[in-house]
Amino acid sequence: MEAATAGLRDTASLRQLTWKFEFNPQWGIDNPVLSLAEDYDPSDLWSLPRPRFCLLSKEEGRGFGFHLQQELGRPGPVVCRVEPGTSAQSQGLREGDRILGVNDHVVECEGYAEVVRRIRASGPRVLLTVLAQHVHDVARAQQGNRAHLCPPLGPGVRPRLCHVVRDKGGFGFSVTYSHRGPFWLVLSTGGAAERAGVPPGARLLEVNGVCVEKFTYNQLSKKLWQSGEQVTLLVAGPEVEAQCRQLGMPLAAPLAEGWALPTKPRCLHLKKGPQGFGFLLREEKGLDGRPGQFLWEVDPGLPAEKAGMQAGDRLVAVAGESVEGLGHEETVSRIRAQGSCVSLIVVDPKTDRFFSMVRLSPLLFLESTEAPASPQETCSASLVETKDLPVEDTAMPLDPGGSRQCSLYPGPGGGYGFRLSCVAGEPCIFISQVTLGGSAARAGLQMGDVILEVNGYPVGGENDLEKLQQLAEAEPPLHLKLAARSCQGSEACNPPGCGEDWAPASELL
Repeated sequence: MEAATAGLRDTASLRQLTWKFEFNPQWGIDNPVLSLAEDYDPSDLWSLPRPRFCLLSKEEGRGFGFHLQQELGRPGPVVCRVEPGTSAQSQGLREGDRILGVNDHVVECEGYAEVVRRIRASGPRVLLTVLAQHVHDVARAQQGNRAHLCPPLGPGVRPRLCHVVRDKGGFGFSVTYSHRGPFWLVLSTGGAAERAGVPPGARLLEVNGVCVEKFTYNQLSKKLWQSGEQVTLLVAGPEVEAQCRQLGMPLAAPLAEGWALPTKPRCLHLKKGPQGFGFLLREEKGLDGRPGQFLWEVDPGLPAEKAGMQAGDRLVAVAGESVEGLGHEETVSRIRAQGSCVSLIVVDPKTDRFFSMVRLSPLLFLESTEAPASPQETCSASLVETKDLPVEDTAMPLDPGGSRQCSLYPGPGGGYGFRLSCVAGEPCIFISQVTLGGSAARAGLQMGDVILEVNGYPVGGENDLEKLQQLAEAEPPLHLKLAARSCQGSEACNPPGCGEDWAPASELL
């Protein structure tokens, strides 16, 4: 029987191969084997390669293994380096690729900081939709800047993350026998798996966060037996499988929707009272051994406890923005920047262990009804607490010449909340990154602004780097004269010897 099945599969493959080489008098010979990446007709968009999908996973103690860079005059970031031997390299990410999508979000029109935020918020795994730079440029020239090149990823490509609890009838599914994966599930009517949302005929992708696609049947049976009384399955129904195959994309766990999950992240809305919020934020090592921000000393009767905060909760986001990987001082700065009303997303130890096991970010499973509202929507409090800052950071209107003045005071961590880069071949220093909620953001600094003067001294000569090194030592406030940058297509580089407030030309993810 197995031999007959193999023969049918071989016949189907032969038919598919024959179809690929059929001659079409309108389009010519469709032979991808004879095509080179550089040989395409710029006037024919259908001849351009489609966007590629790269499913990346963080390795132990490492990131995804690629660097992103913002190119001035171009929307969105571009991959400027791929580290050898990393997930990014093995999954086909290439230098020069432009990021079109992060998981199911189209980001081709979003800014650099927003794309980086989405990638970091995705946690240990992320699905990137990318397009080679030269293909992107040709498509943009043909379709214009408003056209979307990223295919929309709707519900039809989302696997399911289902938590199944054993009952008297077991887990309520059997596995189609095969010596080695992939495996498909046969459900018992009304059984535990069906109640947990497992679709009929589902393909089994993962068990408790471990890929079983290449397991043997005995290995899979052992893995299920070791799960005990409950198991979390990542599965894809036949329709999802077919849709992903049509798009040429992998069955991606970061796109999964949760079904009957035992626990979920919580969104807390706090309004500051006369005695404060009523909690202490402390940096400690998390389950993965890396530093995290934990909530302790939740005072009874104060806003934090009333909002549902529990001692030992780990903070994962502030106002919807992930704080994963941020230091303690920057996290505190983001909380303070929200003013008297704060939205926090937290996980308790049980939830933290669950999402660590399945290797997915809890932020991917927030209920739509729990989406954090902005502080402006929850109350009318000011975003800046003047009692925490000696003087508010200010931004003056534009001068007639197109420049503007800003005065900044350092934040809780001693920094001003922006980073600088210089431009090869040009005598200018510009803002390359602005920290959300920091002093610079409150004063109106924007990425790309050119610095004309620092504390009254002009910037644009041979001693620029020396002046930049002295910025962190200058007495506050810091007075800047800025102008909007009009240069395009220049390559940014990092001034050597700069302090922590200045960013490298690229960001490692």
